[in-house]
Amino acid sequence: MGYNNSVYKKIYEEYSQKYLIARQRADDRARELRSVIPELARLDKELSLVGIEILQASLSGGDTMSKIAQIREKNEALQAKRGALLEAYGYPADYSDVKYECAACCDTGFIENTMCSCMREALVLAGIENSGFASLIREQSFDNFSLDYYKKSPAHLDRMTWNRDFLIRYADTFDVRTSPSILMMGGTGLGKTHLSSAVARRVIERGSDVFYTGAIDLFSQFETQRFKTYTNEPNELIERYFECDLLIIDDLGTEIINQFTVSTLYNLLNDRLSRKKPTIISTNLSKDDIQKKYTDRITSRMFGEYQVLFFMGTDVRAQKLMKR
Repeated sequence: MGYNNSVYKKIYEEYSQKYLIARQRADDRARELRSVIPELARLDKELSLVGIEILQASLSGGDTMSKIAQIREKNEALQAKRGALLEAYGYPADYSDVKYECAACCDTGFIENTMCSCMREALVLAGIENSGFASLIREQSFDNFSLDYYKKSPAHLDRMTWNRDFLIRYADTFDVRTSPSILMMGGTGLGKTHLSSAVARRVIERGSDVFYTGAIDLFSQFETQRFKTYTNEPNELIERYFECDLLIIDDLGTEIINQFTVSTLYNLLNDRLSRKKPTIISTNLSKDDIQKKYTDRITSRMFGEYQVLFFMGTDVRAQKLMKR
């Protein structure tokens, strides 16, 4: 799928406007100069004819290279004269030039048929904002995930090192068509949300659409949509749960569990699995808890088709508080 359609459309429109605004501002500055410097209009007219002179020289035959070189010398002399004239009136020589934010792509977002790095960065930032947990993604990364909190137990350290390294590889090679779904299991404060954020950031940076939701918010949205019987309009948020490249569901099991939420979860997970769209689920529940709270159909899918990561250790947040 790649970049979220609404994000891409928004950024593309912003670039279209930036390009037009930059040229409009240059035109405004040129009009200002002509109103202040009367002789500038004559110079600008001469400069505007240079392109025609070069075309005529190339079609005239004879020593075209020499003719074109002479015209270019004339153009450089006119440009120098124009710059000196502006400076004499207290303006920078390039005052009326078009000033793009990105000189490489001239604010179009593309260099020939290749997306410019500036537009790619804008899409990444917009993707982060549109992910559902922008503040966490900005703060939590693989670089600042510390294994020091797990060093009291060699077994815990080994397990958490393996989890981190697996998730780094997962994010670096993410492919919506082939990457597996993941179930993160473990107690509170063991780094599930932190590593989910780190995965999301890396996957967004690589150009995929990621959406995060807490379990309570997810089922609340479906519940709201359920009672909107007065309209057939599609709910963009509900659609995104199904369509995003990577869906991250945090704190599964904190929601009120009933027939509706179980049915909703099954339909969502089953749909994404059938279309090979990866999902990351984090939960504080044990396997027995999951089996008791949800149907066998959900349990079998989670433990049969998801990569299960067990998080071990002592609550990191509690450890941080003890150090204060």
